[in-house]
Amino acid sequence: MPNSANPRPNIIFILSDDQGYWASGAYGNREVRTPGIDALSESGVTFDRMYCVSPVCSPARASILTGVIPSAHGVYDWIRHGNTHLEEGGTQPISYLDGLTSSVSLLASAGYRCGCFGKWHLGNVHLPQQGFTDWFVYPHGAGTYNDSHFVDRDGVATVHPGYVSDVITDHALEFLESASAADQPFYLSLHYTAPHSPWDREEHPAEIYDRYFADCPFESVPNLSTNALQINSAPVPRTARERRAILSGYYAAIERMDDNIRRVEQALRDHGQRENTLIVFTSDNGMNMGHHGLYGKGNATFPQNMFETSVRVPAVFSHPGTLPQGVRSDALVSHYDIFPTILEYTGHSVPDTTRRPGISLLPVLREPGSDRPDDADRGVVVFSEYGPVHMILTSRWKYVHRYPYGPHELYDLAEDPEESHNLFGLSEFKAIAEELRHALSEWFALYADPLYDGRTLPVTGRGQMDTVKPGAACESAFADDWRYLTRDGER
Repeated sequence: MPNSANPRPNIIFILSDDQGYWASGAYGNREVRTPGIDALSESGVTFDRMYCVSPVCSPARASILTGVIPSAHGVYDWIRHGNTHLEEGGTQPISYLDGLTSSVSLLASAGYRCGCFGKWHLGNVHLPQQGFTDWFVYPHGAGTYNDSHFVDRDGVATVHPGYVSDVITDHALEFLESASAADQPFYLSLHYTAPHSPWDREEHPAEIYDRYFADCPFESVPNLSTNALQINSAPVPRTARERRAILSGYYAAIERMDDNIRRVEQALRDHGQRENTLIVFTSDNGMNMGHHGLYGKGNATFPQNMFETSVRVPAVFSHPGTLPQGVRSDALVSHYDIFPTILEYTGHSVPDTTRRPGISLLPVLREPGSDRPDDADRGVVVFSEYGPVHMILTSRWKYVHRYPYGPHELYDLAEDPEESHNLFGLSEFKAIAEELRHALSEWFALYADPLYDGRTLPVTGRGQMDTVKPGAACESAFADDWRYLTRDGER
């Protein structure tokens, strides 16, 4: 969104990891402390209905970067093998995004200095990818919060002492100082590992963890019996004390990350760059921390789920002096809209729109109460996928289709926002379900690559082990070591 003072705005894209939309003050949570996120919301546009493209980290991140859906880019589950040779078993790094174009690579080609700091989780951390030249990335999908390995742009992995959110921010601030002094716009991807597990006390700042453990009633999170479909994808509490411990770690990770977000915004002010910088904050996917009796996101269950708490994410766009401040939008939007938004905001055209379903958010960002010109054509719906599980969402209805046999789901979100009553199979809702199923099928026919169609793949939620090769057997590309859990353990 160029302006006469400076036609090339800087971009800071902040991505949290497994942060539900409900887990910040900006979205009404009065228990977790997030003054940094809240300040961004107060100085920008907050989306109340932003959805991820897939409710698990790697495919969601790949779609944010490339603007194409998982059934076109080929990342269907969290990447378990191919990130680094440091992984268990010594697997060789795999560049899962080879051959794809990202918004970052296009900005880099246009003269932006692009840096990535934090969690990459899209394969081969030893090679800066997709236009990034400054590179300081976490080598795994998850791990310890203290004294972690990081990989630099030379591909060297080194242990960096300290709390992981602090370390990521320290190096990002060095980038900001250098980039702010140069006559060149910059794009900073700041990918925190928080608040992904582990949530043990020893992983997080004791003074923050202990305060939550001692004082927080955790009324912001449902306390339900373990869902019968819960699998071994996240820590699941067996007692009230374990629940308190897990939630204390989750909230402590968010609070410390938020402290660092404030450091970043203050550094922008110190370098005189705040009014020329758009800050985008979102999470890769949603998160259940007891919601629906689940712990985890889309892969908290088998088969995978598309609950609101799994697919709905926080999203704030803040650029004081350029965008409206302190306003909210209830527009139905998706992470696949970020690709065209970033490009249009920086004055670039969007390539190959026939493969990319996203629509720029600029009309809504300029006038949050307005509709976008293309919304009528799109039917104001969003879509999500997780392997053979597909979702279509309208302002009122959600339909989830599981290939090939189900079970399928239909929810009236206006009457049943908690998604407690599955209406699929009821005769009075048969026409609605059929209409949504047809629209879902038509949409994926437009944007899925037939060679990479996730409907036929054995994605279980336990990780992707390799690239999917068209025409080849793909069973070995996905882990299948899932087990159902209860509060008493596996069953």
